[in-house]
Amino acid sequence: MELTPKVQFLGLTFDVTVMIGTLFSALVVFLLSLWATRRLQMRPHGWQNAMEMLVDFCRGITRMAFDDRTAERYLAMTITLFLFIFVANELGVMLMVVADVHHPIPWLGLTEEALKESHGVSWFKSPTADLNVTLAMAVAIALYGHYAGIRASLRNYVGHYMSPLLPIHLIEEFSKPLTHAMRLWANIFAGEILITVMLTMGSPLITGAPLLVWMGFSLFVGVIQAYIFTVLANVYISQKVTAH
Repeated sequence: MELTPKVQFLGLTFDVTVMIGTLFSALVVFLLSLWATRRLQMRPHGWQNAMEMLVDFCRGITRMAFDDRTAERYLAMTITLFLFIFVANELGVMLMVVADVHHPIPWLGLTEEALKESHGVSWFKSPTADLNVTLAMAVAIALYGHYAGIRASLRNYVGHYMSPLLPIHLIEEFSKPLTHAMRLWANIFAGEILITVMLTMGSPLITGAPLLVWMGFSLFVGVIQAYIFTVLANVYISQKVTAH
C-alpha cells in the first residue's frame, strides 16, 4: 500500500495528497465552466454545446427528484456536484503519481519506518478515493437537506419525525450519509488499488493489456459513480423538502 504525505496543524491531520487533488479538481471545474461559457451565442457550438448538453443532463437529474419549478433551484448545485465528482474520480486513473522516497521527510509524516513498510509515496490521486472526502460531502448534503426541509415547511419537517416510525427515521439519518459516502469511496478506492498493484508489481509485458482494460473500465465507473452520487443527493434533499 502506498503512503501519503500528511501534515499536523492545531492537533488535526491533513492529507496533502487529498488537498492537492481536491483543489486541482475544483480548479479544473472552474476553468472548464469559464471556458465553455465565455462567449455565449444563440447558435451554440464547440464547448458551449457540451455545456448546454451537461445542463440538460443535470436538469433531468433534478427533475427526477423535484417538480419542475423546484428543480431549477437545485440545478446549479447538481451541475457543480456532478462535475466535481466526475473530475475527482478520473484523476487517479489518468494522473496518478506514485514515487519512491529514499530519504525521510518527518514533517510530512514520511518517517523511515513508514517508508520501509510502504510501496511508494502517492503525491497525486483521486480525492474521492479517501473516505474522509466522500463522507464529508455526504454529511454536508444530509445537513443541507435538513436545512432545506425546515426552510420549506417547519410543520411538515417536525411532523415527519413525530410518528411511530421515529426509530426507523433516526436509523435512516445515520445510514443514508454512510452508504452514500461508502458507495463512491469503495468503487474509486478499489479501482486505484488495482491500478497501483499492476503498475508496481509484475512485468509490464504481463500487466500491460489488463491495465489498459481496467483503466478504461475505471473511467466508466468514475462517470457512473458521479451520476449515482448526484442522483442520490437530489433524492435525499427532496425527501426532506417534500416530507409530510
